Amino acid sequence: MTAQNPLDKIKHIVVVMFENRSFDHMLGYLYADQKNVSPLGRPFEGLTGDESNPDADGNAVKVFPIDAKGKHPYFMPGSDPGEGFLNTNSQLFGTWKPTSHTKATGQGFITDYASTLKFEHQVKMGILEGTEPSDIMGMYTPDLLPVLSGLAKGYAVCDRYHCSVPTETIPNRAFMHLATSQGILRDFDETTHKPYQYTAPSIFGSLSKHHRTWKIYGYDAMPLSRETCSDITHDPLSQFGKFKDFQADVASETLAGYTFLEPQWGSDGNSQHPNYDVSLGEQFLHDIYTTLHGSKLWADTLLIINFDEHGGCYDHVIPPANAVPPGPPPPGGNEYDFDFTRFGIRVPCVLVSPWIEAGTVFRPAGETPFDHTSILATIEAKWNLPPLTERDKAAPHMGGVLTLSEARTDDPIAGVTPPSSGRPAKADAAPSHLHQVHAGYLHHRQTGGKGPAPTFATDAHAKKYIHERERASEAGGASSGASG
Repeated sequence: MTAQNPLDKIKHIVVVMFENRSFDHMLGYLYADQKNVSPLGRPFEGLTGDESNPDADGNAVKVFPIDAKGKHPYFMPGSDPGEGFLNTNSQLFGTWKPTSHTKATGQGFITDYASTLKFEHQVKMGILEGTEPSDIMGMYTPDLLPVLSGLAKGYAVCDRYHCSVPTETIPNRAFMHLATSQGILRDFDETTHKPYQYTAPSIFGSLSKHHRTWKIYGYDAMPLSRETCSDITHDPLSQFGKFKDFQADVASETLAGYTFLEPQWGSDGNSQHPNYDVSLGEQFLHDIYTTLHGSKLWADTLLIINFDEHGGCYDHVIPPANAVPPGPPPPGGNEYDFDFTRFGIRVPCVLVSPWIEAGTVFRPAGETPFDHTSILATIEAKWNLPPLTERDKAAPHMGGVLTLSEARTDDPIAGVTPPSSGRPAKADAAPSHLHQVHAGYLHHRQTGGKGPAPTFATDAHAKKYIHERERASEAGGASSGASG
């Protein structure tokens, strides 16, 4: 191993990407009891308790810890906040269409959530009783999230990590895999319900080209990422699996060099998408960690925990505007004429490895923050791969977090029991957003995009359609299925 490349200490990089939570919302209080300084004496960009946002009457509403004894602490906020490009602009700039002279103040979270709640009431979306616009200022404490917080304290937390683009899920997941969203800022076409097709080369294709191993695991279904990365969609089924397969591959010491894990989509899943049960995500994270920590591969592994985007949840840090565009705009131009020089809102990122010192707050050396493409840059630095775009070429990588000269043998969350909401998992009647997206991709792959994208009456119908299409694909043919 060379002193110049600490990544030589590991053989496996494992990434799990959760859904739609901001940094402050999940980790803002991590070191609040130590005045936002870690045990190593490193400053931490967390919450002081004085951060606020104005309500509709102009009254300042401060951030507050979510009450463990409240009606539904693990379902906060009580509905799905606005998460798209226009909503994010509203939250940051106070307007959907900021000009070059509009200053980002981050003072529009409550008012944007109020507008979102009004719309959700009109269309009868799932809103928990008692939900108010000010609930967007509610933040989780370490006691409520003992697994995520325990790993963040026991290893490393990145407090200058932003999602790649200020918008919703699929474009950010595209940046996670492709280092670009090819000018796209929406999850799918709202008129046709058809998903956008990403044709740029992926990190998976690059690894294959350079004879390195990779695998993607869904939770209880084949992974959505298989559909969004067109250069691997038709790769052998052996490149994809479910969480039980991940556990088996770790146990048999056949884990690929790069592993990407997806959570379980849907309102009864463990993705932590608002307003789904956050405690189920804590259990999933605990299962991932204990699978690795208890294996012979542990000393060779870097586990990266992140979230795709902020999901409308409050964060007090204004995103930097020094992002490098991934490349020239596509022929039709970028959506909303966005120039891709502005990062998205901060999201949680925790780095876990026995080569990391407990209490680390890990930041990039320069002015450019970490974003999803920093993980790509880390993979590229580890296996000497070329960058996919100008964005990951400019991104700081994370290898410098592996500072210890000997691997630790302790377990900082030994004895931690994942929390439980006390509520049985229950699917919403309406189909979840990502089930709709996943079904749309499967429809496109198996029909060549012919005919309208499927729509569903319930989430159960959407899940059934996805599983039927997957079984047909595994059998080597396409099933006609039913559109709900």
